[in-house]
Amino acid sequence: MGPLYPQELLNPEYNLLIGALIGIGFGFLLEASGFTNTRKLAGVFYGYDATVIKVFFTAALTALIGLFIMHNMGIIDITLTFYPKTFWIPTLIGGGIMGLGFVIGGFCPGTSLSAAATGKVDAIAFITGVLLGIFGFIFTYQTAWETLRKSGNMGKVDIAQWMGIKEGLFIFLLTIITIVTFIIFQKWQDIWKRKMDKSDIDDLGI
Repeated sequence: MGPLYPQELLNPEYNLLIGALIGIGFGFLLEASGFTNTRKLAGVFYGYDATVIKVFFTAALTALIGLFIMHNMGIIDITLTFYPKTFWIPTLIGGGIMGLGFVIGGFCPGTSLSAAATGKVDAIAFITGVLLGIFGFIFTYQTAWETLRKSGNMGKVDIAQWMGIKEGLFIFLLTIITIVTFIIFQKWQDIWKRKMDKSDIDDLGI
């Protein structure tokens, strides 16, 4: 939270409280948006619901543009934000594992917590699996995963730096990609819905 205001303005200890309140609000919005429903979450992989991809792309792009504008206006110092070093090999492997878990379980870690808060048993089972995976990774890290974890080290670099282009150009390109992605997913969703409507009609013998 520090880069958003001078540290003298608010005691740093309040950052945890602010973070907790933001988390509660975020969880409420996830539930209100239907993101604790496994059918809606998994729908993006099957083509019948593009809501997830639209929301996450929009959120990421909004944050990116907002930070870019505030940094250039002197409202925020982007250099004070923390992001870890990039290790591209474990990142790709971890992303693939998470994607597979998303399809099978119907949740991502954040949405599973929101769903568990509403009492959904499948979300509780999902979180149990996540915790088992976390502790399994911790206790076998040095013997099984340390070499993989440190492979593909690219240092502290963002995508724009890696591509060797200006941040503004990268944001513009990402905006175009986002719009094209929305159009593609919307068409995919429309095709899926037409197929389902035709299937329902056939089942009724109409």
